Amino acid sequence: QVQLVESGGGLVQAGGSLRLSCVATGTIFSREAFVWHRQPPGKQRELVALITNTGIINYRESVKGRFTISRDNAKNTVYLQMNSLGPEDTAVYFCGVLGTTYWGQGTQVTVTS
Repeated sequence: QVQLVESGGGLVQAGGSLRLSCVATGTIFSREAFVWHRQPPGKQRELVALITNTGIINYRESVKGRFTISRDNAKNTVYLQMNSLGPEDTAVYFCGVLGTTYWGQGTQVTVTS
């Protein structure tokens, strides 16, 4: 079965940075597209970033220029580098396989002002 495990969340001051990691097992990693979603407190989940198996990348507008999604197929890992964080980025961040119901447990990101 597919398992996704996120890590790297934490508490950071506004303007700071975090790097999230997602390790995927149980799938042919290099064939999959991966997404990062987030769920702010009291709000619906929203797409943050996407990366396909061929390297096509998309971001939601509010994170463009601040966040970078990448993947390392040799390590079966997807990353989300987050810079210039603000309180609006506070959320639980989830890694998922595009087009499936496979999601990780989430990692909490809290940005203080």
